[in-house]
Amino acid sequence: MRKLPARYAGLVMPFLLSILMTFIVSLISTLRSVGLVDHFLPIWMGSWALSWMVAFPTLLLVLPLVRRMTSLLVEAPR
Repeated sequence: MRKLPARYAGLVMPFLLSILMTFIVSLISTLRSVGLVDHFLPIWMGSWALSWMVAFPTLLLVLPLVRRMTSLLVEAPR
């Protein structure tokens, strides 16, 4: 299987992170809002899609800031 070049890591990481995080958070939020109803799956998938469309670009925008904040809190490796 072919891999993407290393230069895409900064895009792939937030892409995968946003998928996983919004998947889990939207599941919990949807369950809490509507319960485990017969039509739960389409409701959840709609919530997940909307939250992912917001989360992915947000991650791309805030990731540089989070990296800087992290460097203020964590020592650099020796």
